Amino acid sequence: MPFKTEPAFSHGQAPRTAVVLCNLGTPDEPTAPALRRYLAEFLSDRRVVEIPRALWMPILHGIILRVRPAKSAAKYASVWTPEGSPLKVWTQKQAALLQGYLGERGHQVTVRYAMRYGNPSMPAVLDELKAQGVTRVLIVPAYPQYSGTTTASLFDAVAHWGLQTRHLPELRFINRYHDDAGYITALAQRIQHHWLHHARGEHLVMSFHGVPERTLHLGDPYHCECHKTARLLAEKLGLARDAYTVTFQSRFGKAKWLEPYTEPTLVAMAQKGLKRVDLVCPGFTSDCLETLEEIRMEAQEAFKHAGGERFEYIECLNDSPDWIRALTQLTEQHLQGWPTRQADDPMALQASRDRALAMGAKD
Repeated sequence: MPFKTEPAFSHGQAPRTAVVLCNLGTPDEPTAPALRRYLAEFLSDRRVVEIPRALWMPILHGIILRVRPAKSAAKYASVWTPEGSPLKVWTQKQAALLQGYLGERGHQVTVRYAMRYGNPSMPAVLDELKAQGVTRVLIVPAYPQYSGTTTASLFDAVAHWGLQTRHLPELRFINRYHDDAGYITALAQRIQHHWLHHARGEHLVMSFHGVPERTLHLGDPYHCECHKTARLLAEKLGLARDAYTVTFQSRFGKAKWLEPYTEPTLVAMAQKGLKRVDLVCPGFTSDCLETLEEIRMEAQEAFKHAGGERFEYIECLNDSPDWIRALTQLTEQHLQGWPTRQADDPMALQASRDRALAMGAKD
């Protein structure tokens, strides 16, 4: 595999640091062709589908990519905004706010957002940063809980980019922050704010994205980290153990996934006489198809059809100040040791002085 051409290098150039906030991804538009491209990339990832290639690829290209894109496009269209995909909109806003918060704290860093699948892609963003002279990159996943299907796949994308890059920047990765105090506090504040403005339900459901159950038995820590997040969040809210339920959503295919499943659990609750339920998705830092269409629309309809009366969906963290502050603190922790303030970086300080002297000479 040939290496990409390196951008022009200027001797004496001060090192630069960047932060890349990366989310799962989204199609470019809510159409069948766009979904076909997106799903082909997503479902071809060996981290996402561990079925042997010889068995899986004919199924993917012969059946799934012929049938699923049109159905998925209709779902995306139901939540699409004038600005675009909700997940992309919120991730972009989070990156912009993180840039501002870090700047207010004196950090001279560049913050960009990227998608594991779709655009802007991780390779494209890393190429852009290299062209700007960035020499150190911190990768911040939008996934609080580690999973091989998400976090590890993101690292694969960075590693694949590195295989084509001659001069690699220093790289750091955040693996997980499922028990980070700032993250838990931001979730609790989000829920309490909702309860302040809406009648509180009889029960709180915490719905996390599902993964195949076999990954748990093969050593993936995701299931345990989801439950730890839920326990810490419940403690922060002062909830008794019987006041909340942890569920898993977004099952795909016929294999057994982590249980209990969200929608059947809601149906069972309604059938047993529960009338008012609140639901939050702690593992999603941005609202997206899985929260807005699958939960706010489909799950709510299933709950009410089974006899429930009121279903309150509590929005994701999105651009809440508590979350951006937590994200800023988390980023600062992992930037430690890298001189991100001009006074901490002798080379940057000297470069600034040289520029000032050059400007003075011109005058």
